[in-house]
Amino acid sequence: MFNPSSDDVRRFFCETFRKQRAQAILSPIETMAADWIRHHPEYHDVLSDVDTALTRDYQVEGAQANPFLHLSMHLSIDEQISIDQPPGIRALATQLTLKLDDAHAAQHEIMECLGEMIWNAQRTGTPPDGLAYIEAIKRRL
Repeated sequence: MFNPSSDDVRRFFCETFRKQRAQAILSPIETMAADWIRHHPEYHDVLSDVDTALTRDYQVEGAQANPFLHLSMHLSIDEQISIDQPPGIRALATQLTLKLDDAHAAQHEIMECLGEMIWNAQRTGTPPDGLAYIEAIKRRL
């Protein structure tokens, strides 16, 4: 199973941003990441400095968004949609995109549900609840 460290994830996004700016050839996963990086210009400064990216601390208490977590969640949702796992997420993502007329905004709505599911699993020490995740997305419709 693929289990990158926090530093691996940060290096991946910084390198993808570097390659994107250099118009270098991107791997398929880098192409997906680059699309989300384009949607988040507020992250470009941190992505352009790998040394700072590796040392910067993003605390929930400080109300700072972690760009690496955020971009990783976009990629996770893309993967979930592509394989329709949990079952039904692809159709719900399509419906939410149509409702909001914005795929990026729809992903942010789904991301809130994903974050809640992960938080609940961590809090209770139980596996993530895919059914609760799907129901939470349905409530956004």
